[in-house]
Amino acid sequence: MTMTDPLGDMLTRIRNAQLRKKSKVNTPASKLRANVLDVLKSEGYIRGYTSVEAGAGRSEFEIELKYFDGEPVIRTIERVSKPGRRVYSSVANIPRVANGLGVTILSTPKGVMADHDARESNVGGEVLCRVF
Repeated sequence: MTMTDPLGDMLTRIRNAQLRKKSKVNTPASKLRANVLDVLKSEGYIRGYTSVEAGAGRSEFEIELKYFDGEPVIRTIERVSKPGRRVYSSVANIPRVANGLGVTILSTPKGVMADHDARESNVGGEVLCRVF
């Protein structure tokens, strides 16, 4: 069975694992997922991730979730652009999350980056997800 939205699946796995207070969660590996995880790590929302061999030539990412005083650091994480409805934004219209406290992750011609990096680089792109 093929998966129609791999990034949405990863975000849901993170959300569900944090509801259950898990320290780690596994998700199938891909370049897009790795790029989004790099942004989440650089912004301080996760501790990190490692690539683990899952067998049969497939690899997975083991994501280490981050908690502060017993509460998850990620309060909300939601997919914006979906396979049925892609959402694009110019650099002037990149949405702010919680008045700049959260992060919008974009896929731009210069790579996957956070909203503030996209504004600095003066590029727009596909709005992948919102994190707060």
